[in-house]
Amino acid sequence: MTKNNPKKVFIGMSGGVDSSVSALLLKEAGFDVTGVFIKVWHPDFIPCNWRAEMQDAMRICAKLEIPFLTCDSEKEYKEGVIDYMISEYEKGNTPNPDVMCNKYVKFDSFLKFALEKGADFIATGHYAQNIEKDNHFYFSESKDKEKDQTYFLWNINQEILSHTLFPIGHLEKKEVRYIAEKNNLITADKKDSQGLCFIGNINMKEFLKNYIETVPGDVLDEQNEVIGKHEGSILYTIGERHGFEIFEKTDSDLPYFVISKNKENNSITVSNNKKDFSKKKVILIDVNFIREANILNTEITARTRYRQKLENCKIINQDNKNLTVLFNNSQKDITSGQSVVFYKDRECLGGGVIS
Repeated sequence: MTKNNPKKVFIGMSGGVDSSVSALLLKEAGFDVTGVFIKVWHPDFIPCNWRAEMQDAMRICAKLEIPFLTCDSEKEYKEGVIDYMISEYEKGNTPNPDVMCNKYVKFDSFLKFALEKGADFIATGHYAQNIEKDNHFYFSESKDKEKDQTYFLWNINQEILSHTLFPIGHLEKKEVRYIAEKNNLITADKKDSQGLCFIGNINMKEFLKNYIETVPGDVLDEQNEVIGKHEGSILYTIGERHGFEIFEKTDSDLPYFVISKNKENNSITVSNNKKDFSKKKVILIDVNFIREANILNTEITARTRYRQKLENCKIINQDNKNLTVLFNNSQKDITSGQSVVFYKDRECLGGGVIS
C-alpha cells in the first residue's frame, strides 16, 4: 500500500464504539475507507432501533470524512439467521444465531457487496486477530480475552481471511474507548449491544411464539413423575433454570434446571443434581476448520459456550464434516445446536455444531 495507491476497505459500521474506532484506525493507517451500514430484516412487533444506529454510523463517517453506504442484507438475514433459528427450535435444538449472522451476513453478503464495489478488504469491529504467516492466515484470539469474539466466528475460512481486517483485535476494550474519547467520537460512551445479532435484547420465548405454535406441557423429575408445567418444550434449553413452574417447591429445595427435552410428548425433565448430567463425549456436525491442520488425536482445547474457560480435549474420530470430541473433564449443559470451538496456542482452529 502506498499513498498514491491506498488499499480500499469497506468497514461495517454498526453505530457502536468498536466499529467507530476501527474506521478511525484504518483511516489513520492510510487506507481508503468507506463506512457501510448493514441493513437487515426486522420483525414488525419489536421496537425498531436500526434507524438510530444508522444515524450514529452516518455521524461517525461524517466526522471521519469518509463515504457512507448501505448494504441491504435483509434476505440473507431473514433466511440464514431468523428462518434457521426458528427451524432449529422447532426441531428441539437451541441454535446460536450470532454464528449464523457472521456466516451469512457479515462474512458473506457484506463481503460480496464490498468486493463487487471494488474493495480490497472488509473490516469489522470484532475482537479477533488475523495473522498472516507462511502464506497462511492464522485466526487468533484478541488481546482482550473478556471481549474475544472468535467463538462466534469459527465458520470463516482462508479465502475470507485474505480479505478481512480486524483493526481493534490488538487492543483491550478500555483502550478502544480511550481512543474514541480522545478523538471526540459520539460513540465513546455508548453501551455495547446485547442480545440477538442486529435486533438486540429480546425475550426469546415471546419472539418464538410469533412463529411457532406452542402448547403447555409437563415438567418431569428424574423418575418421570409430573412435578410441574411449562410453556412448550421447544422454548427451553439445557441448563435453563427459569420459565417453568414447579408445583410443590419448598424454601429448602435446590434450584431445578432442564436436563433433557422430549419434543414428541412435549415434556421437559428437570433436576437439582446437575453434575450427574454432564458429558465427556460430544458429536459435532457441520464442522469447519479455518486452515488445514492434522489435529486428530492431538491434545487441543475447546469451549462449548461463550466465555467458558478452555477445556482440554481430543478429536477421536472424524468423518467428512462430522466428528467426535472427547473432553478430559465432563462438560455441563451440552446443548444440541450450540457450538464447540477449538483452540491451540490462542489460535482458533474452527468448530462445529453439537448434534
